[in-house]
Amino acid sequence: MKEALSNSLHQALFRILRPLARLLLRNGIPYGEFAELVKRAYVEAALEDFPGERRKPTDSGAAVMTGLTRKEVKRQREILAGQHIGKSEVLHANRASRVVSGWVHDAKFQSAAGEPAILPFDGALSFSELAKKYSGDMPPRSVLDELLRVGVVSVDSDTGNLTLTRRAYVPVGDSQEMLQIFGEDVSDLIATVDHNLVCNAGSQRPLFQRTLTYNNIPPEVMEAWRAQAAEQSQKMLEQLDSWLGPKDRDVSGNQAADSPQDSYRTGVSVFIFEEVTVAETSPLGSKSERAL
Repeated sequence: MKEALSNSLHQALFRILRPLARLLLRNGIPYGEFAELVKRAYVEAALEDFPGERRKPTDSGAAVMTGLTRKEVKRQREILAGQHIGKSEVLHANRASRVVSGWVHDAKFQSAAGEPAILPFDGALSFSELAKKYSGDMPPRSVLDELLRVGVVSVDSDTGNLTLTRRAYVPVGDSQEMLQIFGEDVSDLIATVDHNLVCNAGSQRPLFQRTLTYNNIPPEVMEAWRAQAAEQSQKMLEQLDSWLGPKDRDVSGNQAADSPQDSYRTGVSVFIFEEVTVAETSPLGSKSERAL
């Protein structure tokens, strides 16, 4: 049984690593650099996620668990400490994305109808005020330039006023922002799968995880399917955002600066996947909706 589970895990890992290897090679990341990061991830997981009976795991214990030497564990631990990487420093939403979210949900920057207002760049209740509130120390002009670049904001040529044209910030290409989203999305998916694999052994409830799949779709359907899936997914995300967004403390203002409280990072990810399958004589394609 254990060998069968191991083989299944190896197959799943290869499927995960294959597209990851393509992305790494395209961005000039050689195997040695990737292997170094894998060591670091192993050490951090061993030290943080598997403490056992000890409150603070030792380098020796982490070495036994990971298969690395104690010297290597110590080296990686010191690198992690120097970089201040940990659960408390999980990457949050991109600053430009937070500005868009504030524009959508903050009543100060909404019209009388409750929609994102048309804003001047400067002054009271302006884009500059919005950007300063939701992007930290990032210059408002830099935030605007980025939102204009990806087509989220338009500028009135006569008045210079700004209109939010889309309720989602989506960077393009292998930009720093897109790679950050890649890291967050894949990490979140794997964490959800891991949670659902082990939650039955404890008292935790599984997290919602579903996949809709067909395996024999004709090529002439794909363009219409991409448009349909994107449109319906965007509607669903906007509905969920309308419910969850106003409850975020950064938007509601319900958390005082001098009284920190625990909080959750949560959300829903939607993505479309597709691959060309080898033509062969087979029964009609089947649909499956999978869940762990």
